[in-house]
Amino acid sequence: MMMMIEDGHGHGHVMVMMMMMMMMMMMMSLRRQFSTMNMTNTHYSLSLLLFSINNNRKSSSLKKSHRRNVSVNARLVGNAAPHFEGEAVIDQEFETISLDQYKGKKYVVLFFYPLDFTFVCPTEITAFSDRYEEFSKLDCEIIGCSVDSKYSHLAWIQTERNEGGLGDIEYPLLSDLKRQAVHAYDVYDENSGEALRGLFIIDKEGIIQHATINNAPFGRSVDETLRTLQAIQYVQTHPDEVCPAGWKPGDEAMKEDVKGSKEYFSKL
Repeated sequence: MMMMIEDGHGHGHVMVMMMMMMMMMMMMSLRRQFSTMNMTNTHYSLSLLLFSINNNRKSSSLKKSHRRNVSVNARLVGNAAPHFEGEAVIDQEFETISLDQYKGKKYVVLFFYPLDFTFVCPTEITAFSDRYEEFSKLDCEIIGCSVDSKYSHLAWIQTERNEGGLGDIEYPLLSDLKRQAVHAYDVYDENSGEALRGLFIIDKEGIIQHATINNAPFGRSVDETLRTLQAIQYVQTHPDEVCPAGWKPGDEAMKEDVKGSKEYFSKL
């Protein structure tokens, strides 16, 4: 298709319509390029935004988890013990026990262990049972706790020691099947679904005075638990004194001031 245009001299110049069509095609091509670039940039921007949001969520989640684990442990000692209540096996019977029943009456050694019918656990449980009278004389109750059911506790108690069982024990075994106590005391192992070997000494006012947590493969010392309980009771009845490392009943304590500490150190 052609178009004739006359110049001033009457000569006609023929302009090929195809050139105009080519220009139109070039313009359409440029529009498509800009459109593609905008879409690409938009997609890229959205991708960056989604990545940033997801990454921030992960970072926030990790920070919250870290803060939870640190802060809970940090505020247990010296503060009110978290409430616990549940069914326990006592003298091969099921009874409901709670922390409240001991407040104002007894100290409590609350210890958590991973599972019934395992290996290290029965050595700890029976060791505490064999020394129960020593704790009882100090107005202290011992309570063992795991995430097993009360029926598992009972079956384990009814299994003889020489067969990997417990036999009769002198204190309650608390069932924490709903995992409320293990979470409250921050001893729950998310990977295994079991409790770590946490041990807490709670005084008569319901305040946690001592806390220790072992990993699963190694057990705790009954001697050290008893010694720590005795030290706690000593400083509570002698508020102007403190117990140095390794203190045992009969050992000299230390006055909590500059003069008193010098007197103690001068005798070493």
